[in-house]
Amino acid sequence: MSSPRNDSDASGVTPEGVSWLASAGTYPRSTLSHWAERPDAPVVLPCGVVFDVVSAPAIFGRRMLDRLWEDGPGSGPVAEFRGRMLLFAAPGTAQRLPALMEWEEWGAHGARTDGVPPLLCHGTGDAVTVPAPTPRSGARWLVAPDTRHPWLPGPEVLLWAAVRAARAAVRISIFPPADRDANVYDVSRRR
Repeated sequence: MSSPRNDSDASGVTPEGVSWLASAGTYPRSTLSHWAERPDAPVVLPCGVVFDVVSAPAIFGRRMLDRLWEDGPGSGPVAEFRGRMLLFAAPGTAQRLPALMEWEEWGAHGARTDGVPPLLCHGTGDAVTVPAPTPRSGARWLVAPDTRHPWLPGPEVLLWAAVRAARAAVRISIFPPADRDANVYDVSRRR
């Protein structure tokens, strides 16, 4: 697959996407009214019913997003906010992903923690700040919601992307590290 959305306005949310986002709130009509008056204002929406959010540091999140689009099924909506990448996921992902990462030894206490930074999982009982429907500095959509029922990756897909992003970031060598105290001779100029 190619990179996220090659059309001219990937960062703009469609009216269907606005409706989908607003449906996550307790009072969707109030959210829609707020955005009608201030389309450049972010809002805080609850997680756990319409979507969960997995928040990753920006660079690692971008690597995950690249893996999802280059080698995988693509992503659901993705936003960037305050140095974090917000990957919108299927409800239940926030509860299941940490357990999967632990089981695969990629979690906080796992043996392979060097490559995967802590991922913040927001689900039932949590809320996240969602960027405005129209592009704004500081918060923006990288893959904007464009339908009333967007595809949302589940925990297995995001685990796959995190592991591949970590592996791509780490150089693997079959040679042991050089001994810093060893004598090194330049033999390229032998006569």
